[in-house]
Amino acid sequence: MTSTSLNLLDALEARLPAGRAKRDVPLGPYTTFRIGGPADLFFEATSADELASAIVAARELQVPFFVLGLGANILIGDKGFRGLVIRNTARHFSFAEDGKLWVESGAIIADIIKETLARGWSGLEHYVGIPSTIGGAIWQNLHFLSPAPARERTMFIAEVFESAELLTEQNERIVVDRDFMRFGYDDTILHHRPDIVLSATFQLEKGDPATLHRVAQENLSWRGGKHPWLEWHPSAGSIFKKIEGVGAGRLIDQCGLKGYRIGDAQISHIHANIMVNLGHATAADVRKLIAFAQKSVQEKFGQRLEPEIGFIGEF
Repeated sequence: MTSTSLNLLDALEARLPAGRAKRDVPLGPYTTFRIGGPADLFFEATSADELASAIVAARELQVPFFVLGLGANILIGDKGFRGLVIRNTARHFSFAEDGKLWVESGAIIADIIKETLARGWSGLEHYVGIPSTIGGAIWQNLHFLSPAPARERTMFIAEVFESAELLTEQNERIVVDRDFMRFGYDDTILHHRPDIVLSATFQLEKGDPATLHRVAQENLSWRGGKHPWLEWHPSAGSIFKKIEGVGAGRLIDQCGLKGYRIGDAQISHIHANIMVNLGHATAADVRKLIAFAQKSVQEKFGQRLEPEIGFIGEF
């Protein structure tokens, strides 16, 4: 770090709640891949207001920042992140009698699903077992294909989304509706502009608690048979984007790459579009494995695999 950069970090730390910002915090433990070097400055925002204030401070001081949710679908570089990492743990929520759910963006969707099931509200039970915060779910338009054998249709979180409060690039807090979000497959307007989700409102429907619990358990069981469990096999989720008409995982599997490893990064035996950390994988290991899978599929099928995960920080 240069002295100027250190001065900026000092100035930024002074604008955050006293005693809560930390220096040189390893980021691996805060990701589902368990990979990542240190952040120069690390701060946990416990409310939407704290999240907004930290972002505004970083922008005004021109310090690079990254908002970290549950840490899924990303690979953080071995050299870490130069600037401020804000871990979003803003998790307040409330239910209204008409089925409206208001929730801050750092809430873990699994925790919110438990609350909806306990109250008999339907709409989020399909996403049980998917590692995500509410903010991440909205950003990616979280989706889930109904379990086998039905496999009837893909369900999207956009279907129950009503509105969200965003912090814009101009540091304005605005409330937007579903049309504004331009929901698509693995896509929203948030991929194309730097707005940050602070909170959201969903419209749920009343359901039978027993039926909701059964559906949630069926979805969880199906997902567990198709994906490696994060508790035992840390991963970032799907590595490559969907290829229309054929799955990226199927192409990788047909190249015979299930179980192939570089260092402690391995292509999962269960799902070929997932790479797992066997214990001490580095970001460099993962990037080499990604490149090898891309090269293998390109040579065998003439298809270019595009990464779905985000690459954050310095590699």
